[in-house]
Amino acid sequence: MIKKIHLIAACGTGMGTLACILKEMGYRVTGSDQNIYPPMSDLLKEKGISLFTGYDSSNLDHDPDLVIIGNAVTKMNVEARAVLQKGIPYLSMPQAVNKFIAKNKKIILVTGTHGKTTTSSIMAYILFVAGMDPSFMIGGILKDFNSSFRIGSGEYMVIEGDEYDTAFFDKGPKFMHYDPEITIMTGIEFDHADIFTDIDHIKTIFANFVKKIEKVSHIIAYDDNDNLKEILDTPVSSIESYGKQGQWSFSNHVQENSKTLFDVKGPNKKVLIKTNMVGEHNLLNCVACIAVANKIGISDKKICDALKSFSGIKRRQEIRGIRNGVTVMDDFAHHPTAVRETIKAVRPFYKSGRIIAVFEPRTNTSMRKFFQEIYPDSFLDADMVFVCEPAIKKNIPQKDKFSIRQLVVDIEKKGIKAYYFENSDKLINALILKLRPNDLVLIMSNGGFDNIHVKLLEKIQ
Repeated sequence: MIKKIHLIAACGTGMGTLACILKEMGYRVTGSDQNIYPPMSDLLKEKGISLFTGYDSSNLDHDPDLVIIGNAVTKMNVEARAVLQKGIPYLSMPQAVNKFIAKNKKIILVTGTHGKTTTSSIMAYILFVAGMDPSFMIGGILKDFNSSFRIGSGEYMVIEGDEYDTAFFDKGPKFMHYDPEITIMTGIEFDHADIFTDIDHIKTIFANFVKKIEKVSHIIAYDDNDNLKEILDTPVSSIESYGKQGQWSFSNHVQENSKTLFDVKGPNKKVLIKTNMVGEHNLLNCVACIAVANKIGISDKKICDALKSFSGIKRRQEIRGIRNGVTVMDDFAHHPTAVRETIKAVRPFYKSGRIIAVFEPRTNTSMRKFFQEIYPDSFLDADMVFVCEPAIKKNIPQKDKFSIRQLVVDIEKKGIKAYYFENSDKLINALILKLRPNDLVLIMSNGGFDNIHVKLLEKIQ
């Protein structure tokens, strides 16, 4: 009988969420990770999950009945080796989700390069407001629940479907483990350069996924992405498109103070939506969820009520504080498209001040030179850009490394003042001298960024 479960790499968004779910289900849960940072570390502590800092075979001395191994863990990891040597049963994260949580649920799976967390969160909240008592497992913390997960008694479960590989003992993508009833596909771009060689490699992964689900899952697909169109070129048994010209589309969007109003048009239907979210990318996320909600019979009123009251997700255009007229905002953006769309989305709300973009390129892809020529255009809507060397270091050959110094030079060539910094402390000290009332400091990183948000707010006088 399984009573004690240990998670290796417990602070990743998916693994941390799983740890919390298992704890809530009554298991004794422990975890370990090399890099422990908020908000996930705070959530795990709040849930009473014991965390070991760093990997060590002694972290298994309490003899867990099962170990769940995250995809950040290599087969050379000292704890992973100990698991194999001791013969402790182990699973990957998606295997554990299927075993403990998703069994007998109708899965709504959200996949694609961008917007997975936000779209999954919107979908889960619509189901909740509609009284359908959903379960969800999402790679971000929903403000309405102060959680990245929920275990409900309803028939639906929303899962954020990651294309990243599953584990060192299973190099296939995580989303291949799920059998969704409905799948949202938000589009395909190149990402995860540490495991994918090029865009064709990624398209092959998604094409294999479509072949697996096309007979059983209703697909809601973004219509303005050529890569996605290509893999959906062959007939799929049940599919609807969304986008500006899709079967489901939006129009007439206007900003009204901090709200967005827009019309959504679908087959034989038109709905006026009001939401706290901003930016066309978020409106598209809403449209995808509206299409799913319509498919499963949720009323227009419930959909409107949910989108009007949805509070958002931590680290997605999240205002961390305002000091002396300066707003500090946190966002998870790191891919060039996400950086561009995030800055573009907040631009209308800070017309009386400047947008100062602070960027840490710390993903496996952004540390490599794949987007060297693309990144500069992502900052065109910013007034000033501060770029910092990431705190974590990767063993990347010099010829393949992304040059942050070159990024700064290329941004300045486009007429935007840009600065390079070796670390976050030097960045903060320089930034403080530039700030003035009505400025927005938009901090973008997929990591903790040395707790830069709190440090900056403390120093603003």
